[in-house]
Amino acid sequence: MTIHGDHPFLPPESERSPVRRLRGRLPSPVGLWTTVYDGKRAGLTVSSMLVADGEPGSVIGLIDPDSDLWETLRQARTAVVSLLGEGHQQLADAFGYVAPAPGGPFRMIDWTDTAWGPAPVGVSAWAGCTLVSTDPPEAGWALQVQLEIVHVELTPDETPTLVHRRGRYFTL
Repeated sequence: MTIHGDHPFLPPESERSPVRRLRGRLPSPVGLWTTVYDGKRAGLTVSSMLVADGEPGSVIGLIDPDSDLWETLRQARTAVVSLLGEGHQQLADAFGYVAPAPGGPFRMIDWTDTAWGPAPVGVSAWAGCTLVSTDPPEAGWALQVQLEIVHVELTPDETPTLVHRRGRYFTL
């Protein structure tokens, strides 16, 4: 077995999409979207997302249409959107399917069951949300999924927020 310093499946920079390379230069918050339906939990690390204030507030994210999260979210119609912080890099990689998680990523930390799905214990913020449409528009390779924010939990803002830029994690 060989351990690589770079991502083993990443194409050379010259073969990558220029649009994806542009997006990669933007610092993005690292969110974790989780849901549960009929006892089956699903989650996905999402860094292509934004939060829109309003009545109601919304979270909009780009979600892989082939992901377990999307399949389960379409059925559950509820989700928890959490902001990951310092120390959550391995969790983000496990839910992003780029790192191993023996027993599955839900075994890596403790969770609180909520009306919207599992919320990770120890995050600085999470929102309980409902799915706006089970037929969202496509946006490039992804679905542009919109969630309506129903409930927000915030802790004192002392934990640095995890940010993703050009394939690396940083904290703000």
